[in-house]
Formats: sequence, C-alpha cells, structure tokens
Amino acid sequence: MPEGDGSAASGSLVEPVPGAPAAVARLDSETALVVADYHAGIEIGLRYERGVELDSNAAVRRTRLQGLLDRVDPDRLVVLGDLIHRIGAPDGAEAEELDDLLDSLPRLPITIVAGNHDGGLAARFEDDVRVTVEPTDGVRLGRVGFVHGHTWPSRAVVESDVVCIGHEHPAVRLADSVGGGRKERAWLRGPLRPAPFADHLGVDVADLDWREPEIVVFPAFNARSGGTWVNVEGQGFLSPFLPDALVEAETEAYLLDGTRLGPFRSV
Repeated sequence: MPEGDGSAASGSLVEPVPGAPAAVARLDSETALVVADYHAGIEIGLRYERGVELDSNAAVRRTRLQGLLDRVDPDRLVVLGDLIHRIGAPDGAEAEELDDLLDSLPRLPITIVAGNHDGGLAARFEDDVRVTVEPTDGVRLGRVGFVHGHTWPSRAVVESDVVCIGHEHPAVRLADSVGGGRKERAWLRGPLRPAPFADHLGVDVADLDWREPEIVVFPAFNARSGGTWVNVEGQGFLSPFLPDALVEAETEAYLLDGTRLGPFRSV
C-alpha cells in the first residue's frame, strides 16, 4: 500500500487513497472511487438505539466525500453497502441527508452494493438512471469483485482478482508505553482460501475459476459507526466467510495513513 497521489498504483487493481477511508479501483476502461459504510443518518440511529445525543455530522461526511471525488476524479463511485444507517426505507432526516448527498455529487455513475442497512434503496433509486443498486451477493466490475460482506458473495465475485468488502469496520487497538490505548480504523489485505467458497457454492475447488484473489476489507467511511478491534482477543468477524476464508498469517493491517502493521493478529 504505497503512498501516492490518490490514484491506483500501476501494479495494483485497488489502492487506498492515502489518509482516507477510501480506495481507487481500476475497472478495465474506468476508475472508481470506492467507499464502504457511509451510514447516512447514523445520529438518528444512535439516539434510538443507544440513547446517545449527537449533532448531525451530515455536512462533514458530504464534504469529505466531495473532496475525495475532486481529488481522485474517478469515472464512477462505488459504495460497498450501508449507504444509510436505518434498516428499512430511509425517511425523515436520514432521507434528507441522502437526498442532499446525491444532489451534491458530480453527475457520475454510482454503484451501490446493498448492505444489511440498505433496505428500500433499490425502490428509492429505481427512477435515477445514474444509480445502480446491486444485490447483496455483490457484483464484479472488470476484474474486481464488490460485496458488502454480511452475506456470501456470488460466484462471479469469488472468481475476481480482488474482492472488496465492507461491513466489518475493522479497527486496531494500539497500546502506548503507559498501558493505555487508542482505536484506529484500519485496512485488512491478504489472500483468500478457495475451500469455504467452494463448499458454500456446492462445487469442487477445481471447478472454480480461482485467481488467487486478494481480499481488501475496507474501514468504515463513517467515523461514528464503531468497529471491531481485529487484534483484540474475543472480538470476532461479522461476515459469514471470515475468518475461515482468510490466510491469517498473510493478512496484514494498515492504518489510513498507509502505515503497515503486519499480520493483523499480531499487531
């Protein structure tokens, strides 16, 4: 994950944008800015779910995404699920944030892979020609597969060169010299094992068009959405295919600034 100017490195299909919870993906003839877990309207959810009162951060989220689009200048925006926070059709302030966000974005195609919080999005965008809502088992664009991660990916996604997922909100706990610690959002990257996917699909491993794909687990775009400390004992993954499908010793964690932490279990 070398640092750069925000564009995908020549030898990689997916490269994080330095300092941001976003990546650039090369999709054959076009490039895409990819983000996961935007969670529009999260403050409303936190109020009802946990009794936490927070002022809306909608404008900050919107400005950050606009800035990334200006910086990268992609051909497409891909959202790896959970564009909204409410489980069900968006309404009220959440719907207003969603409308303001879409109105503020450049007129580029937007691909949304449905996540577990995205009920009602397909119906909401059925008349918007620039927005495509893909099913929960994901979509392959070029040689890159995209899936939110709360369900098993489709065979097309599995047979990609790179598999991008969200849902996990990975984070690492970093200890300081006096025994304290802090939580940092993180990327996870490493090779996948074919056996769990073959078992789920009901095929032999030899029948898969297995390209030895790399998995890229995205940090949450929304800093208020929490996350799982992947290097803390007792905290597990949420996805049905993780960690079984990971080659754990070769799956490494990186901070948003590109700092390589090494295998995530030993951070």
